[in-house]
Amino acid sequence: DQGESGPVTSPGGCVYITRPPLDQGTPMQDQHTSPPAVDLRGVTKRFGAVTAVDRLDLTIRSGEFFTMLGASGCGKTTTLRLIAGFDLPTEGQILISGQDVSEVPAYQRPVHTVFQSYALFPHMTILDNVAFPLKVRRLTRAEQRDRAMAALDMVQMGGLADRRPAQLSGGQQQRAALARALVSEPAVILLDEPLGALDLKLRKEMQHELKEMQRRLGITFVFVTHDQEEALTLSDRIALMQGGRIIQLDTPANLYNAPNTLYAASFIGETNLIPARVVGHDNGTGLVEALGRTRRIEGLAAPAGSAVTLALRPERIRREAGGEGPEGRLVGIDFIGTDLRLTYALADGSRMVVREQNRGTTIPRIGETARLGHDDDDLHIFTT
Repeated sequence: DQGESGPVTSPGGCVYITRPPLDQGTPMQDQHTSPPAVDLRGVTKRFGAVTAVDRLDLTIRSGEFFTMLGASGCGKTTTLRLIAGFDLPTEGQILISGQDVSEVPAYQRPVHTVFQSYALFPHMTILDNVAFPLKVRRLTRAEQRDRAMAALDMVQMGGLADRRPAQLSGGQQQRAALARALVSEPAVILLDEPLGALDLKLRKEMQHELKEMQRRLGITFVFVTHDQEEALTLSDRIALMQGGRIIQLDTPANLYNAPNTLYAASFIGETNLIPARVVGHDNGTGLVEALGRTRRIEGLAAPAGSAVTLALRPERIRREAGGEGPEGRLVGIDFIGTDLRLTYALADGSRMVVREQNRGTTIPRIGETARLGHDDDDLHIFTT
């Protein structure tokens, strides 16, 4: 007996299914034969005159760790809420495991959302918190306990089942929230900045645990964050969003090493933005003047006289005693532990950041000068 349909909401807004969820298909299907875990087709969401999500097309593969990344207001959280069913699209379709859920309420969707606030019932034990979705679905007490304990064991929390949330650390509470998400065996787990409330050391530990858990279980994770390092660490693919649209959808390595827009180059990690000018062309190769010399850029079609921007990652720059690179005077040192972040002032008044591994050798002194060399292949050029 599944009881009457309808949502039950926990503190923090978790919505639990009170009747059988939509057919989820066979777990862990081959992503090449099964439908996508999530498929957004021309999805738009407007709030009055504000367009939060703008004609979004997005396919999330079954079993992948997918991250939506961007600054505040880019539309990533609204997109997550649309997938969860907390908001309905103004236009477009949302499919989960091949089924159109565009008009389906949140409590009937085969997804579970994990929030930053954990949303645990303070008066219940951790075991009862995790078992709650199964209790709502009227499973037997024995089945509730068995499945809840299995979920807690998955997140290494089986020994703390009898404690209450107030007796746990932030990381333990987050594991409990994940166990509660896993216990219902959803097709997709949605994670809304779930590590944001943790301190830095615990956050990094949880990042690795989260990724390992996702790989082990094979469940599709859709993760929202504004933390670039977190996105690069966890994700199989990342959608970088701006203004309600995806401006680059790629692997972490490609997004970092081959940004396709100036925004992507400047948002992901740290980069030096170097103003330059096209001075001519030679057999299809653009001639660009920057940092005191002319460089050849293959395939550059911008006309002579155009202003362009070169992007160069700090770790791709090397300090040299000689060479053709611009000379800089060291004006700032940030000791990061694993790395040194060195800021150099150039003759034209601009600054360039160099990042190099801390090898335990002598740290350069403020005021020292060096030539700043790099390979032209490490430059990315943007015309706008």
